[in-house]
Amino acid sequence: MFGYSLTRPVHNKDWYYDIFSSCKAFRCDIEGWHTESGPGVYEAALEYGEIKQMADRAALFKLAVKSTSSTYGITPCFMAKPREGLPGNSGHIHVSLTDTKTGKNLLAREKPDPNPPYEDLRHISDLGRHFLAGVLDGLADVMPIVAPTINSYKRLVENFWAPVTVSWGLEHRAASIRLIAPPTAPAKGTRLEVRVAGADANPYLVMSAILALGLRGIEKKLSIPVKPLGKGEEVGTAGDGGARLAKSLKEATARFNRNGSVAREVFGDDFVEHFAGTREHEIRLWDEAVTDWEVKRYIETV
Repeated sequence: MFGYSLTRPVHNKDWYYDIFSSCKAFRCDIEGWHTESGPGVYEAALEYGEIKQMADRAALFKLAVKSTSSTYGITPCFMAKPREGLPGNSGHIHVSLTDTKTGKNLLAREKPDPNPPYEDLRHISDLGRHFLAGVLDGLADVMPIVAPTINSYKRLVENFWAPVTVSWGLEHRAASIRLIAPPTAPAKGTRLEVRVAGADANPYLVMSAILALGLRGIEKKLSIPVKPLGKGEEVGTAGDGGARLAKSLKEATARFNRNGSVAREVFGDDFVEHFAGTREHEIRLWDEAVTDWEVKRYIETV
């Protein structure tokens, strides 16, 4: 049995309490903790804050969980896809923009738009639409940052609640970006949930990429490049008009590193070429590896 449960979270209480205490000492309080759709999988929601603080909290959370668990003989796994045929481990990031002087949510529209380009955007500000457009427009070009390992791409497959295209939708939990806004959420809680990153991603780089792409969208006044996914529309089907995200680190790195990529525009050539080099090294190591699958597949058949 696995998935959501009211009973299993109370098992191993000492372990839980030690993790909560360690995170509190690191000032990365856990707002929510529950079992998820996979054996031994837990979801933790960290207390929200400003972007640099949240990157720190995400990094410290992983450190706290690993160091605390080691004393219990437990090895926490933050791989994106640790087991074949089961859901992977995500690293969903919720993003909002706030006016530091007034506290106003800049993604929310003061009054509903009577003629929005899409119904899902009725309560989203013009600035918010440009920010969303920027993230969608550049997402495919920054995939090595969002999904940085060989294993990352084994999570991003159909039928496992993971995004596989440049897609978005109001409360759509399989799209690349889930829009959280009225009428299904209060205006003050208007935000984007970027669902592509896995638990294996570097939070500093992912958050930098999201912010850079969004600001690019605002500066260029970009329009949203694809229609939203509606209720019941699955990613990768006929109703999904978004481009397919890279299926491998090799494909993603080639797009990231190509001349004229959005990644080069927002991060600069020096960073892109250096980071692409680290990913190319990872790819070479993978290409040289002999896996258990190969041995089982071929040892008695060739």
